[in-house]
Amino acid sequence: MLPSPSAGGLPVIDLEGEPRDVDLLLDRACCELGFFYVIGHGVDPQVIAALAGLARVFFAQPLERKLRIAMARGGRAWRGYFPVGGELTSGRPDRKEGLYFGTELTREDPRVQAGLPLHGPNLFPELPGWPQRVPEYMQAVTALGQRLLCGIAAGLGLPRDYFLSRYTNDPTVLFRIFNYPPGSSTDQMGVGEHTDYGLLTLLWQDETGGLELWHRDRWLSVPPIPGSFVCNVGDMLERLTAGRYVSALHRARNDSQHDRISMPLFLDPSFDAVLEPIVHCSIPAGATSSDVQRARARWDGLDLTTLKGTYGDYLVGKVSQVFPQLRGQHLDR
Repeated sequence: MLPSPSAGGLPVIDLEGEPRDVDLLLDRACCELGFFYVIGHGVDPQVIAALAGLARVFFAQPLERKLRIAMARGGRAWRGYFPVGGELTSGRPDRKEGLYFGTELTREDPRVQAGLPLHGPNLFPELPGWPQRVPEYMQAVTALGQRLLCGIAAGLGLPRDYFLSRYTNDPTVLFRIFNYPPGSSTDQMGVGEHTDYGLLTLLWQDETGGLELWHRDRWLSVPPIPGSFVCNVGDMLERLTAGRYVSALHRARNDSQHDRISMPLFLDPSFDAVLEPIVHCSIPAGATSSDVQRARARWDGLDLTTLKGTYGDYLVGKVSQVFPQLRGQHLDR
């Protein structure tokens, strides 16, 4: 059984356990909460610590130095730095600053030459170590995400390579490093309530805490567990599973007296993927009426079953709302 949220937390899934048990736990966690921790994941803690250390050094710099790699300089690749208040969630400025990265592509890549949004080279901070540490971290965590998708596929009764063969052979990988200054309030969250866009999010968070999940009419704390990643279902995995899995509403605040670092990696379908629901998926037979309502009436009023076009179309539409000041110049297709 999964731990009851009311009794103290999300499920903690040890990937070193019996594979069949892991697959079943993944399926249940994605159904019931859309959030879970993973341990035994094999990502080198030194890789994590090295990048988190670089992040603290970067964010401690004066604003004018950080703005040398402002997102406006990243063009259509949508990479670089944004200051506190520079990103919107549900139309309201967040109380966080951040760095946007993605799969590194040269300017000679055909997708970059064609002007495809969200494709291109990264803008790295002008400090030693960044060009090595970011790809190292992204590669390790992306591999973990692919491993989890194999287990999720098996838990759904599908071939283990179901997602890899159809959607993530050439995934859209978006990586963010956020710094939340201390002192969030109910008037200005670190990041407002939202769901993620793609298949699976894998988050490393420091010891500060502040992440919260909406579940059955209340907010649940998602505190840091040393050595773990927090993983959650995104909109496209909810769509593929016809509402069996929930792309759960979440938010973050920083009520502490020091900065909070979080590093989410979004493992998303390929940019040109067209996503159709998996035929045999349905909301579990034992789901409560509130679970069914949750799956059919999202927080933002969006009906995922009506989506048309490619994942890239959906993604560009979403991120255009996050940075409206850059939309017309860099993201119009």
